[in-house]
Amino acid sequence: MDITDRTCGSGLVRDDTMSAGEFDRVFSDVMPRLRRRLLALTGNPYDADDLLQETYLRLSRRARAHHLVRGRHPYAYACAVATNLLRDRWAHPSRRESCVDRLPDDGWDGGLALFEARSVTLALLGALSPKEAAAVILVDLEGLSHDDAGERLGTHRGSVQRNRMRALAKLRVLLAVSAENTAPHPKLT
Repeated sequence: MDITDRTCGSGLVRDDTMSAGEFDRVFSDVMPRLRRRLLALTGNPYDADDLLQETYLRLSRRARAHHLVRGRHPYAYACAVATNLLRDRWAHPSRRESCVDRLPDDGWDGGLALFEARSVTLALLGALSPKEAAAVILVDLEGLSHDDAGERLGTHRGSVQRNRMRALAKLRVLLAVSAENTAPHPKLT
């Protein structure tokens, strides 16, 4: 690739276009040495290859590719980028993938069970009066005592107990009706 100066109506313009082939050629020249360096730093060929790929992707962005191809020391530049990526992995271990030998014992459904539980809970709480729902949320879900829940609600502890007992009775009825409706019905023959 050549950088030429050409004259335009407004003056001198510099042509800094770079081909993808030129970047690939420079990175291919640097790659074996960089991989050996990353293998020495990580101690694992798989991690070294992952870092090498991340380095390629990071450098292939237009501005950084320009620095790699135009710079005096392409290996030093690529090595600095790869080292920064490795430091970032060490500084943020939660970003790393973790491989396990086996799948979890209980199947993970992608959070569907948690979503369903929350939606059922909200539907059940929606069937209660605001005072009853507040008593159930504070005592049963947040784990506050009746006294603490009464202080938060600005009522006496007996009111909290009474509202909670009414709410639990309503919830039992709602759950019994729901279980009745979803239970498989015997076939009539």
